[in-house]
Amino acid sequence: MTHGTTTQRATLRLDGAVLRCAGEWTALNLAPLEARLEGLAWPPGDIHIELGDVRRLDIAGAWLLHRLQQGLARQGHAVSTGGLAPQAQHMLELVRRTGVAAGEVPRARRPGLLEGVGRGSLEQALHTLGLLAFVGELSAAWLRQLLHPAQVRWRQVAHELGEAGYKALGVVGLLSFLLGVVIAYQGGVQLHKYAASLYVADLVGLSMVRELAPMIAAIIVAGRTGSAYTAQIGTMKVTEEIDALRAMGIAPMELLVLPKLLALVIALPLLTVYADIMGILGGMVMAGAQLGVTFPTFVDRLGVALTTESTLLGIGKTPVFAAIIATLGCYQGFQVVGSAESVGRRTTLSVVQSIVAVIVVDAAFSVAFSYLGL
Repeated sequence: MTHGTTTQRATLRLDGAVLRCAGEWTALNLAPLEARLEGLAWPPGDIHIELGDVRRLDIAGAWLLHRLQQGLARQGHAVSTGGLAPQAQHMLELVRRTGVAAGEVPRARRPGLLEGVGRGSLEQALHTLGLLAFVGELSAAWLRQLLHPAQVRWRQVAHELGEAGYKALGVVGLLSFLLGVVIAYQGGVQLHKYAASLYVADLVGLSMVRELAPMIAAIIVAGRTGSAYTAQIGTMKVTEEIDALRAMGIAPMELLVLPKLLALVIALPLLTVYADIMGILGGMVMAGAQLGVTFPTFVDRLGVALTTESTLLGIGKTPVFAAIIATLGCYQGFQVVGSAESVGRRTTLSVVQSIVAVIVVDAAFSVAFSYLGL
């Protein structure tokens, strides 16, 4: 019994126990042959594959023949081949030696608890060392520009100042205003029970100036500006623009990182002052609407509650917050490798790390101020 099929440039035909192959067995011609091989009715006993008429054989064709031989062997047939040119025979032997069956692929081994802890600790240590090296390089570049102010790229600083400061006024002002409203509402309800509604000015003013305004401004900047720093530098890393800068003799640290750091150190204290004003304004509006505290009365009490020291303590923390956000955002941007997925992952990581670092440093400032009696 004979079964046969023909493709554009390759053929196979089963004559009894002999499979005759001809034509060009290359990747472009194999799809119809694979479908036909699956439907062939193989006779019992030995099978001979005659390859004398095969004019061309590539790796894909050799792999198909190898899989065919393996399949026939699993069915209990003794398989032999013949007629293949020496070069093609060498390719078929190469596939036989290096090919791996599906069942032979080793399964991924799940690391144990101890191994997982070790790998995590090593990755964290490498990350810490990399961050320290980045901070050291940034500090050296900063000192060089302090000694040579003419090297500061003021045009880039002005651009970054607009991106990080001016364009953030809307969201910072809105959230600070609403935060002042919430504090005045929640605190005013309790103060009204004790006939102390006037002290809502103390509550709103001190909480906004010392803690909440610097914190909310820093968190917004971390999510808005820090992520933008990571995405920008990461995209430049993927598109090899940073390598091009180095090839032209331009230091990426001085062009990309220092202007961002300087701009954010200037912008965040100003945003904090703006957040102070908007938060107090929100508290003033709520105090007037809910507690009947008039604006002049609120302002007079605010002048008693707030001191220059309290205001400066809140603003004084923000340059440290700005340096942390800019450093982590730019560092994660330089850690991007290979793909857009890495850009997204590093951007998320920079935002999370910046917010956590800001909260931890703010807590450290609170403990230090308490210890110093400030």
